[in-house]
Amino acid sequence: MKLLPAYLALWWFCMGLSLGALANLWVHNLTGGAWGEPIREPLLRLARALPWLALLFIPVLIALPALYPWADPAEHARWSGEVARPGFKSVWLQPGFFIARSVVYLALWVVLGWLTTRQAYMRSQRFSAAALLVYAVTGTLAAIDWVMSLMPLWYSTAFGLLVLVGQGLAGLSAAIVLAAARGPRLVFGDLGNLVLVYVLTWAYLAFTQYLVIWAGNLPHEIAWYVPRVQTGWAAVAVALIAGHFFVPLLVLLSRDAKEAPRVLRGLAWSLLALHLVDVCWLVFPSVAA
Repeated sequence: MKLLPAYLALWWFCMGLSLGALANLWVHNLTGGAWGEPIREPLLRLARALPWLALLFIPVLIALPALYPWADPAEHARWSGEVARPGFKSVWLQPGFFIARSVVYLALWVVLGWLTTRQAYMRSQRFSAAALLVYAVTGTLAAIDWVMSLMPLWYSTAFGLLVLVGQGLAGLSAAIVLAAARGPRLVFGDLGNLVLVYVLTWAYLAFTQYLVIWAGNLPHEIAWYVPRVQTGWAAVAVALIAGHFFVPLLVLLSRDAKEAPRVLRGLAWSLLALHLVDVCWLVFPSVAA
C-alpha cells in the first residue's frame, strides 16, 4: 500500500520535469531573449522523456482502487454521501472516465512534445501559444484527477495553477543544473530572475490557497490541511516554506549570486530536491488520511 503512493509521487515528479521543461520552451518561443538559448537543449532533452513517462503511468491505472477511495467499491461507501452531491462529481469520478481522460492527457502531451522537437514547430510562436493553452487546461485537470482526487471531498480552485507553477520551476531548475557549466554569466542573471518569479508566484498561490481555506473553515476543505499541519508533516511544511521560498528569495535578491553559475546551480539542485518533497507533501498525507 505504501509503495503505490511513492510510485505515484515519483512519477508525478518526473512528469513535472518534462512538462515544466516544455512549458519553459514555449514561453521562450513567445518571449524571445538570450536567456533561453543555453538551456534550450537541456529542456528538449527533458521533454523527450515524455513517451516513456506516459507508459509508466500504466501501473497507476491498474492499481486505481488501491490509490483512490472513489475507485474502491469497499471505500466508496465512506465518500458516497458527499460524492453524490453534486451529481457532476459522481460522474467525473468514475474509473472508466478517469482512465479515458488520463489517456487523452498523456497522448496530447506526447504529441505536443514530439511536435516541439520538429523543425517546423520548434520555434513557432503560434504553435507555442496553442500548446501552452492546451497544457494549462490538461495540466490543471490532470492535477485535479491524479493528485487532488486522492481526497475526493477536497477541492481548491488554486491547486491546478499551483501545480503548474511548481512544474515550471522544476523544469527550469533541471535545465539550469544541466547547463550551468556552459552558459555566459549574464544569461544566468536572467535565469535567476525567472527562478525568482517562479518562487514568488508559487509562494503567493500556496499562501492564498491556505488563507482562503483557513478563512472559510469548511470541514471538507480544512480536512486536506489537518494531516499536513497537525502531524509530523508540519515539519515538512516548515521546510518547504524555508527552502522553497525564503532561502531562494534571499539568495536571488543578490545580483552577484544570480549571475554566478555555481551559486545558481546549487540553488537549482536544492529547488529540485524540495520540489520532490513538495510532491510527496501533496500525495502522502492524502493517502494516509
